[in-house]
Amino acid sequence: MAIEGAEIVKAAAFIGAGLSMGLGAIGPGVGEGMVAAKACEAIGRNPKEAGLLTRTMLVGQAVSESTGIYSLVVALLLLFVV
Repeated sequence: MAIEGAEIVKAAAFIGAGLSMGLGAIGPGVGEGMVAAKACEAIGRNPKEAGLLTRTMLVGQAVSESTGIYSLVVALLLLFVV
């Protein structure tokens, strides 16, 4: 039972997909948590601006989430194309 080149490439693609998704989800998760915490602090200090702060927070979280979506695309490409 010898391991051939195609099997090594497939195994490397699976490991790469796992690393891509695992490491690619850390940044957006931490970033979105920090944004939500700071928005809650700001709303607590100035409740009149809650609507503006909430909108700005959601836009920031959407931009931050795009990096997680990019890592998902890379992982899916590694799983199904390679």
